[in-house]
Amino acid sequence: MHSISRPNADDAVAIHELVSACNVAAIGTPDATLGDIADELAEPGFDPGRDGWLAHDADGRLNGWAWAFRNGDSDLVDVEVIVRPGVSGLAEELWPAVFARAAELGAERGHDAVTLHAGVYRGDHAKQAKVKELGFEPGTSFHRMRIDHDGPIEPPAAPPGLMLRTGESEEVRREAHRVHQEGFAEHFGFVKVGYEHWYERRQAMSVTDWGQLALARLDGRPAALAIGSDQFLSDEGCGYVATLAVLPEFRGRGLGRFLLRHAFAADAARGRKGTILHVDSNNTTPALGLYESAGMRQVMAIDVWQRRR
Repeated sequence: MHSISRPNADDAVAIHELVSACNVAAIGTPDATLGDIADELAEPGFDPGRDGWLAHDADGRLNGWAWAFRNGDSDLVDVEVIVRPGVSGLAEELWPAVFARAAELGAERGHDAVTLHAGVYRGDHAKQAKVKELGFEPGTSFHRMRIDHDGPIEPPAAPPGLMLRTGESEEVRREAHRVHQEGFAEHFGFVKVGYEHWYERRQAMSVTDWGQLALARLDGRPAALAIGSDQFLSDEGCGYVATLAVLPEFRGRGLGRFLLRHAFAADAARGRKGTILHVDSNNTTPALGLYESAGMRQVMAIDVWQRRR
């Protein structure tokens, strides 16, 4: 028997241990830091008292962690159920609770139904089988790409008329927000949000460093954006490109490649072992080919499964 409770910030250590154990069983290595878990629990828009569940056994060991997270005012809800390997029956108890809360989140925003997204590591065959059983279907796949840095990298030459600005000022951040929203408008699962929400979510993340945001202005006009962070610094020793976006009217001019190589050079200058990013394999732009041609390699795949209910 398991007792079900709601999470709070003090549960981060126990959740991290559980997530790491599940990662090792599925892909052979932990894939989350304690900071990642703390950030999830503190993320704006996540209500621990309504959106999360913990399941402890009779000895007090945490065996289950589940949550539902809304995406703005859209009908999209991200969901997750994590159960310690070897523990039976708990997933069947937690998934219905997640589904019910997802429906509530949709109804609160005026939606008759919701689209659920669940991320599953390509190597986690048990989780794949479970989401299939629950009626999920393949949505898309994200590839984790990496390039290693053996020493200093020469920064790329800027195209004529290009100027880079970092994100310490609100003016630049607001321009970056617009480039992000317009540049990603056609991407899988993307939900447009206003500046205040966009800024709040990033500001709340412990890995955010606005100095790693690079906004490219071409002939004085915002054109492209790269947002770097410390997401993979503590565990991988790598920089992370969380966002790379080019406005449609400026595509085909090499801005994406320039910002990518700029990120490589900046990470190498910081003494980082490499640079990591994620790319949707079904991206409407040829991003995967860009990253591969720049020397990045795939190190992991995470499939997004979806269900309408």
